[in-house]
Amino acid sequence: MTERLVIVGGDATGMSAAAQARRFREAPDLEIVVFERGHFTSYSACGIPYWVGGHVRERDQLIARTPEEHRARGIDVRLRSEVVELDVSGGRLRSRDLATGVETWSGYDHLVLATGARPIRPGLAGIDAPGVHGVQTLGDGEALIAALAAGTGRRAVVVGAGYIGVEMAEALIRRGYEVTIVHSGAQPMSTLDPDMGALVRDALRGMGVTVVGDSAVTEIRTGDDGRARAVVAAGREYPADVVVLGMGVVPETTLAAAAGLPLGAHGGLLTDSAMRVIGHENIWAGGDCVEVLDLVSGMHRHIALGTHANKHGQIIGANIGGGYATFPGVVGTAVSKVCDLEVARTGLREKDARAAGLQYVTATIESTSRAGYLPDAPLMTVKMLAERLTGRLLGVQIVGREGAGKRVDIAAVALTARMTVVQMTTLDLGYAPPFSPVWDPVLVAARKAVRAVGERG
Repeated sequence: MTERLVIVGGDATGMSAAAQARRFREAPDLEIVVFERGHFTSYSACGIPYWVGGHVRERDQLIARTPEEHRARGIDVRLRSEVVELDVSGGRLRSRDLATGVETWSGYDHLVLATGARPIRPGLAGIDAPGVHGVQTLGDGEALIAALAAGTGRRAVVVGAGYIGVEMAEALIRRGYEVTIVHSGAQPMSTLDPDMGALVRDALRGMGVTVVGDSAVTEIRTGDDGRARAVVAAGREYPADVVVLGMGVVPETTLAAAAGLPLGAHGGLLTDSAMRVIGHENIWAGGDCVEVLDLVSGMHRHIALGTHANKHGQIIGANIGGGYATFPGVVGTAVSKVCDLEVARTGLREKDARAAGLQYVTATIESTSRAGYLPDAPLMTVKMLAERLTGRLLGVQIVGREGAGKRVDIAAVALTARMTVVQMTTLDLGYAPPFSPVWDPVLVAARKAVRAVGERG
């Protein structure tokens, strides 16, 4: 008997689930229908800043697989079709064709919610004015590139100093703009501890970016033509010919909430380890619309990253297709770049450790990414958190130049393995002068953390 899999959302999780389910089960045994309200499928939103900045030449380089390619594999992709209601008890959903406005009910045997996240966009005066841009979709990227090409002024204000904010700062610098970042935190990159965020602030200023912290935006002022001309924050005005919003995202669970599906403290859907929505045998969810287990703290978090979204889709598709897969959780690894500055973190920040009730010690070191006697050996700062008494690694943050960022993967593996900082000091890492000092910076930090644990034991 034919079963019907309906997927809401055609990007990373949704299309990975569709493709994986199709590998397990051929048509007509399994009918797969995907509703996508946008114009594209399977694209890299993470790559948009690099497209805007010119690292990526064309939009289509960010598209991993087109709707036509999915359709050729027996997946019915319906673009510009927005799902507006879920009837969980009836096993059906209502969709709207955005071109015609026609609404249709569709039944399902299996439902996958891959609705992603929506950007934070507060209801400020001028927030929707021409000249104000988000960077969530490929359409957003196209609109911003067109505005930058057509604009006559060279002043840009980025609102928000998270990953997207600092990456967009680089993109705009590469476009020849004078860039100001305005954000409400004490330091940029709130995913880091403030002392490490201060390093990012200093580096951004060294690149010519004006960084304004502790300043919540209250208004975007417009000119006589209705276009944005300035950002107002903490009583000051920052002139802008273009405004880019990078204030973070929240789970897009409007449909799920209206249908009574279970949500966590961060507003994301709650699933079991197979990515099945809690309490619903035939409903699955993954990607930016769910909360995931933090393997270090034992608490649930919302982390919007394409790496997790693709894994969730693979797991969901395998389980629906008759296989078996689970998602154990995350340690919270992320890396970013602005010009030649690399920023990385994994595990817990100090405030995360406190919130989890963990007592901890910290160790911060400065080192280089290759042997110091080589010319221009790039500098980096590594901060490490370890649990008091046990010495279990809790988190690592790295800010530095070339060769710094991906070192966070050493710590990510150590966190997943629940290693102590003592165990880390004996890791057999690769060494050659062009790649590392004799003692890798992560291991230097681990040695210092060992001493801190011993002193406070």
